[in-house]
Amino acid sequence: MKIQLETITPASDSPFRLLHDPKLNHLFYWHFHPEYELVYIEGASATRHVGDHISTFEGSDLVLIGSNIPHLNFDYGVTSTYRKEVLHIKPSFKEDFISPLPELKNISRLMDLARYGIAFSGETTKQIGALMKELHQLAPFEFFMRVMQILKLLSNSKEFELLHKRPFEHSYSSKEQSRIREIYALIDERYQGKIPVEEVASMCNLSKPAFCRYFKKATNTTFIGFLNQYRISQAKRLLLTEKNISETCFECGFESLSYFNRTFKKITGENPSDFKKRMKTKTAPYSFEQGRSLTK
Repeated sequence: MKIQLETITPASDSPFRLLHDPKLNHLFYWHFHPEYELVYIEGASATRHVGDHISTFEGSDLVLIGSNIPHLNFDYGVTSTYRKEVLHIKPSFKEDFISPLPELKNISRLMDLARYGIAFSGETTKQIGALMKELHQLAPFEFFMRVMQILKLLSNSKEFELLHKRPFEHSYSSKEQSRIREIYALIDERYQGKIPVEEVASMCNLSKPAFCRYFKKATNTTFIGFLNQYRISQAKRLLLTEKNISETCFECGFESLSYFNRTFKKITGENPSDFKKRMKTKTAPYSFEQGRSLTK
C-alpha cells in the first residue's frame, strides 16, 4: 500500500465525518489528510504509528491526530474480534467556530496540542470510547452535541501523553501534494533497495540540484535524510515483529550493519537493541509531559 493523501469528500456540510467500525486490518494504510482524526479501538493489541512515533497498545487505544500527520491504520494486522470508531473533524471547525470563542479556549488548546499527536489512557479512554460507540445512532443535532461533549472531556483530561516532543510538520500546498505523493509512493515501493536521487529528480522533471532544493523546502530535510527516516520507521515496525537486527537492517535497504546502527541511533536516540528491549517492557516512547492537564 502506497503512502497517500486521503481525500475526504463529506456527504454534507457538516464539520464531522464518522467512520463506524471500519475494518482495514488486512491493509497497511499509511496516509495523511487535512482533517483532525479521533480514533478509538477496542479488543485489539497492535501498533500505534503516528508521524515519527511508534509503539504498541493492548486492549484499547484512543488517539487524537492533528491535521496532515501521517499515520497507520490502528487495526493493521489485527486478527482478534475488535471494534473501531473514527471521527474526522474539518480544520475549518477549529478556525471558524472553536478558536474565536473564549468559552471554548480549552478545546482550542486541545486541538492545538493535536499537532503533537495525543494518546489518552485510563478512565478517559473508557469514557470516551463508550460515547464514541453511540455516535452512529444519534440524530444530527445530538451527534453535534455529543462531539462537543467528547472534546470538552478530552480537553479536561489529565490521562494523556504527547507523542512527539515538538509539533509534527507535514504541510504541503495543493500543487505540492501530487508530487509529494508520487515521491512517497516511490519510497514506499522501493525503500528496500537503492533509490538514486537523480532518478527521483527525473521523475519530478527537475534537475538534481533543483530537486534537492525543492525537497528540502517541502519537507525541511534532505531526500536521503527523509529516506533514512522512512527506512528507520519500517525498521522499528520489523523489530516489533521479532525480526533480528541484522535481518531488519538489510530488509530496510541499508547496506551495512554499522551504518544502520548509526542511523537508527541518530534518528531515534537509541540503538536498535535498546529499542527492542524497551518495547518488550511495553514502555511507550516519546512520552512528553505525561499527566499534565491539557488546560494548563
